[in-house]
Amino acid sequence: MKSKLLAPLALAAAVSLLSFQVDLVFSQQAGQQTFQHFKAQDPGVRGGAPGAGGPIAGLSGTQSAFFTDGLDTFNEVDAVPDGLGPRMNLDSCAGCHAQPAAGGSSPFVNPQVAFGSAGADTLPSFIASNGPVREARFVTNPDGTPDGGVHDLFTITGRAGANGCTLAQPDFATALRKNNVIFRIPTPTFGAGLIEQITDSAILANQAATAGQRSQLGIQGHANFRVSGRAISGQTNNNGNDGTIARFGWKAQNKSLLLFSGEAYNVEQGISNELFNTEREETASCQFKTVPNDFTNTDNADPRSDIERFSIFMRFLAAPTPSTDTPGGVKSIASGKNLFGSTGCALCHTPTLTTNPQSTVAALGNQQVNLYSDLLVHNMGAGLADGVSQGQAGPNEFRSAPLWGLGQRIFFLHDGRTSDLLQAIEQHSSQGSEANGVIRNFNGLGERQKQDILNFLRSL
Repeated sequence: MKSKLLAPLALAAAVSLLSFQVDLVFSQQAGQQTFQHFKAQDPGVRGGAPGAGGPIAGLSGTQSAFFTDGLDTFNEVDAVPDGLGPRMNLDSCAGCHAQPAAGGSSPFVNPQVAFGSAGADTLPSFIASNGPVREARFVTNPDGTPDGGVHDLFTITGRAGANGCTLAQPDFATALRKNNVIFRIPTPTFGAGLIEQITDSAILANQAATAGQRSQLGIQGHANFRVSGRAISGQTNNNGNDGTIARFGWKAQNKSLLLFSGEAYNVEQGISNELFNTEREETASCQFKTVPNDFTNTDNADPRSDIERFSIFMRFLAAPTPSTDTPGGVKSIASGKNLFGSTGCALCHTPTLTTNPQSTVAALGNQQVNLYSDLLVHNMGAGLADGVSQGQAGPNEFRSAPLWGLGQRIFFLHDGRTSDLLQAIEQHSSQGSEANGVIRNFNGLGERQKQDILNFLRSL
């Protein structure tokens, strides 16, 4: 295994030297010959038509109708009479998941700014119209014990239908001064049904198959489940106690799309549901709908709850379509893809996994999923650590974010701290990070090679 790894790395080093030599670009300025050093840079958000947002191929007519119905519900804007709040971050799923289409990630214009101004709340200092949609979490409680939970930005105070409700926002200013606030941005949900159908055995087999190469670069990683209580499987999952691998969310903290939907509805919009039955804020004067707000209504001809509709929409949402030639052209993208593998990036961002052939939805079964993630959580070091643990994912650990659709994303990393893809790559390296060896390989490349990788990533 060692010789197989070192050969491409030695080749990469040789090509790097050659690349450095050709990086000196000849130009004419004011009639005089000068030489300029080429520097790799993020090509930026890929333009053109959204490469995502439609249903997966092969759905039946009934399944397509369910997808459309779920999309409509995903786009709905909720108000106080619908159960919105009493505390929330926004009033719709599609508001957070909007780029480049419904189901995606944070858009160019943050809808939280307009939403926040509609009530009596003060806009938190970390929310900006040109910044990402954010949720805020406090790392610790006032007594120093771990918190880690979402503290919603806004309240229904002053909003239509909320007469008599008076609530104060969390004291974000004090928490910020104490460095006690961390942020999360929305994760894209394109291709989520395919991710849901990847078997645990496929995830673990992929980890085992590359163990030798990972070890040489200091990469470990593990699935988000934990051994506790000796359930039948001997491994109890934080959200289901069934011993299986969770895979959705920044720390792979949620097992299924239904759980992901129920938690987000309750936490982000404050709408209680059949998975999260009680209100997060139970002030009596701020309750304007029966609890849980959203439920399976067996008195209706179609009894499905909103969270079922959300999960069906995401389950049938197609994977993003990459570009074959933009940015940089076919040759640059192909070179970048090869370098992405030889530098070690693909050891965590696994290009392809395969779904369960026994899927109850034929269109989801036995499919190659080009997600560019191993779905494991990895120690990303002090630079990206957020101090929050979820399940077996510790305060420095995050799931390898799936990279498909990255070309049309605006904000990067779990907190949206940068819109520059090159900066996002560099910030994978810090004290204790499993990515340090890979980033050393990346930094050893010539600028043209780095540009090829950036072009490849923006083509996804």
